Amino acid sequence: MSTQNIETTTPAPPTRNAVTRKALSKHGPAPKPVPVTIIGAGPFGLSVAAHLHGLGTDFRIIGTPMKSWRDNMPKGMQLKSTGFSSTLYDPDQSFTIRRYCEDHGIAFEDVGLPVKLETFTAYGLAFQKALVPNVEETTVIRVKRHHQGFILELANGQSFTSRNVVIGIGLDYFRNTPGELSGLPQELVTHCAEHHDLSIFKDKHVAVIGAGSSAIDSAVLLQEAGAKPLLIARKSTIEFGLDEPLHRPLLERLYRPMSGIGPGWQNRACTDMPWAFRYLPDQVRLRTVKEFLGPAGGWFMKERMAQVPRLLGHDLRHAHEALGKIRLQLSDISGREKAITVDHVIAATGYRQDVSRLPFIAPDIIDNLDRIGPTPRLSANFESSIPGLYFIGPISANTFGPVMRFSIGAAFTARRLSRHLARAAHSTQRSLST
Repeated sequence: MSTQNIETTTPAPPTRNAVTRKALSKHGPAPKPVPVTIIGAGPFGLSVAAHLHGLGTDFRIIGTPMKSWRDNMPKGMQLKSTGFSSTLYDPDQSFTIRRYCEDHGIAFEDVGLPVKLETFTAYGLAFQKALVPNVEETTVIRVKRHHQGFILELANGQSFTSRNVVIGIGLDYFRNTPGELSGLPQELVTHCAEHHDLSIFKDKHVAVIGAGSSAIDSAVLLQEAGAKPLLIARKSTIEFGLDEPLHRPLLERLYRPMSGIGPGWQNRACTDMPWAFRYLPDQVRLRTVKEFLGPAGGWFMKERMAQVPRLLGHDLRHAHEALGKIRLQLSDISGREKAITVDHVIAATGYRQDVSRLPFIAPDIIDNLDRIGPTPRLSANFESSIPGLYFIGPISANTFGPVMRFSIGAAFTARRLSRHLARAAHSTQRSLST
């Protein structure tokens, strides 16, 4: 409804909402709410943004493009996902990683040639510059409810309202470190996500805790950087993925069809039908996400890992500082104890999604979210129980399945969510104009 049609004869005292609107804008009337704000500029956030742009829907996107890939993963790493699935998604699929590699003379194969971290990061930045140039490189420090949706407060001092907010912050808030390492000095104990350049550990004895791809990558890259790593794991064996070509005999393709997260019918179902995962019982979903594609290194790391010292079948029982080093108390399955002393410990022990660990979301929002496990329960359109608040990326895995832990999950996410948000924005605009 236009404000030109409103007549007043007696000034009314300012309402609480009017005070709020005045606080949001010191000069003149408060601006209209943004239809959509995306928090996070990784593969999921950028893919959703590219789709919204294609649909003509106004949005803001806040974050540092590809930040986790640029800062929180080790230099020299290779992606475990297949080449054809290590991409971002625009509506026409015209800016794929294959096209980027072809344009820049970089070797690329759909399967059988791992994508280098540096290639994926550079591609993601090129995707952003070409298709999502309006990324605002600052940080959201608070999201709170407002009568027109939400108020977002930024680290640069700005505040604005948004009718819909999409949380796509990736993994950084969810680092998991064993309790036995808590309270120890940060210069002696870190999470693997804290290191991009492992050459700082040259000539140092470093214990790497874990058995998955992060642990294997860290241990191998430490050794290649001149450090003296020791991989310590509770498991008695280290697993690696299988190198399987995309083109296989017909019978094998029928028996174990290829997907973006590896061959097999379960993998194919996860990538092709994430919408169906919502209809499984809660406990089945939680168990599947927890156990699906357990700890394993990429097939291409097996040979490189062969020369790295390892101590398998051992639990970490206790750790303490000793003369500027770390003393680890370990025990094997029979209870026999072993103690080792190292210069540094890297916990490559993964991530635990828990929405309550997001410090920028107001407590009243967190407290009122319906959940499945520790993550938000989402609708078919990624909407939480708080209207207008959406969650995408790995935190949506308990609703849409383990494919959301991989970049390929952004394909379904971007299509489904962008269409929904575009319809919502159009509906709101139409109601305001009548």
